[in-house]
Amino acid sequence: MDTMGSLRRTHYCAEIPLTPCEVVVCGFVQKIRNLGNLIFIDLRDRTGIVQLAFGDDTDREVFEKASGIKNEYVIMARGNVTPRESVNKDIRTGTVEIRVSELKILSKAQTTPFEVSNSEKVNDELKLKYRYLDLRSRKLTENILMRHKIAKVTRDYFYENGFIEIETPMMIRSTPEGARDYLVPSRVHEGKFYALPQSPQIYKQLLMVAGFDRYIQLARCFRDEDLRADRQPEFTQIDLEMSFVDVEDILEMGEGFMKRLFKEVKGLDITTPLPRLTYADAMNRYGSDKPDTRFGMEIMNITETVKDVDFVVFKSAVEAGGSVRAIVVKNGASVYTRKEIDKLTEHAKGIGAKGLAYIRWVDDVPNCSFAKFLKEGELDAILSTLNAEKGDVILIVADKDKVVLPTLGALRLICAKRMDIIPKDKYNLLWIVEMPFFEYNDETNSWDAMHHPFTMPLDECLPYLDSDPANVRAKCYDLVMNGIELCSGSMRITDCELQEHMFKLLGMSKEEIEAKFGFLVEAYKYGAPPHGGLGLGIDRLAMLLCGADNLRDVLAFPKVQNASELMSACPAEVDEKQLKDLHIGIIN
Repeated sequence: MDTMGSLRRTHYCAEIPLTPCEVVVCGFVQKIRNLGNLIFIDLRDRTGIVQLAFGDDTDREVFEKASGIKNEYVIMARGNVTPRESVNKDIRTGTVEIRVSELKILSKAQTTPFEVSNSEKVNDELKLKYRYLDLRSRKLTENILMRHKIAKVTRDYFYENGFIEIETPMMIRSTPEGARDYLVPSRVHEGKFYALPQSPQIYKQLLMVAGFDRYIQLARCFRDEDLRADRQPEFTQIDLEMSFVDVEDILEMGEGFMKRLFKEVKGLDITTPLPRLTYADAMNRYGSDKPDTRFGMEIMNITETVKDVDFVVFKSAVEAGGSVRAIVVKNGASVYTRKEIDKLTEHAKGIGAKGLAYIRWVDDVPNCSFAKFLKEGELDAILSTLNAEKGDVILIVADKDKVVLPTLGALRLICAKRMDIIPKDKYNLLWIVEMPFFEYNDETNSWDAMHHPFTMPLDECLPYLDSDPANVRAKCYDLVMNGIELCSGSMRITDCELQEHMFKLLGMSKEEIEAKFGFLVEAYKYGAPPHGGLGLGIDRLAMLLCGADNLRDVLAFPKVQNASELMSACPAEVDEKQLKDLHIGIIN
């Protein structure tokens, strides 16, 4: 095996000059073409590929060494950049090649479990087991580099705007924040545990009390919850907090960041200020508090139109204070047959709806699932209200709004994907504002905080805290892009009495408040400036900007659905001594 000796890299592979000069490059061998008297090697590093060429004018010892090279060998080469006979328009260096004069094999590689350059066709389990090999692929390399660019733009932008980067602890006190904590047992304090932070929420508020009026951190967060395509047990968020501000200041700062980010990493100009929707409007129009606004198919309320229809499903919903709403799938009749609509019905039931009424307009007379209950003119009135046309499918749900809206919201997305009407390479950003402060828990017959308990209610809602919790809205805001929540934030309560009152409204005893949040309440007694902040998920942002389908594609070493990591086989058992030191025993 060769050593580097006096050779030092002068250029990355895809960054060599495209004019004659001498360069030194190094990397992994992606492909070898041995034509007998000619050898071509595609050399790959994190920037891309360059072709190395060996021919009759190559030193024989160098040529023989090249003939023994295999895929994924790590090599270093010195040579002259010259024009390439067979141009490759797919890569930046496709017009040139390096005529090698010196070659070093730095590390040999045995046959890999899969071909790195063709890893997209390999099953996920194998790729995750050999993640370090899959990370060599162009797609994953570019995704990781995108995360790096996002992190760099983040720091540049917020540093320029007067933010101070401060690290907060990784081992903290367990506090209720909505998800299950990952716990760390203490060796020194028997029977006691640290928690890994779900977010740095309390610490960043204390930093405001401490006088660091603009804080930023690329914070690692941990939540012990079931995984899905856009969720991992550990994630990174751009975490920030600002003092002496209100909602408008924070939204303006966030919009400025997104504008800068899109320009620098995608070359796109986004228009600011971004659109805003109240939570109520988002739910009524899209059936979701994270709506995908790249397409229409908005939910329409037809309660007034059908309130006198003699159909028990509609009547009972209206009498119970619910509503009857619909979406129109334009030109959907050719796609959604009766059998396909039955599948949508089962999906609706899975969400909580009792069923799904429909109108499928194929022939001159529409096929209506509740036609026998309609009087003359009532079907025409429904079609007119919905601006439906021949060829459309109408899907209708009747129930309480908390069932109707999310059901139609989910069906809206399913139908849009099936009809292929969601534009590609389009980024729709908007703020969702004025969230409900409380949500009713049917199991406990009590009101829970929809967000964390430090959230400030809107000033005009303060009189209703005790008398009408359902109508209390919060100084909360979410940033949504293409149907995915990127960011969540709020203004914080800084009044000690109001904070204590909110804790009590949430059913917390004085002892419980003291035990869980006493240090924060105590801090506020020494003067707390008005402040608020937000946390923006880098992982989800990178996933969207890379066009990836899964968070795993933008993480270096991700977990799978059961929260295990296949490459290192973690979590894993530990020996008895470690457990004994932590005062822990395993119950089989």
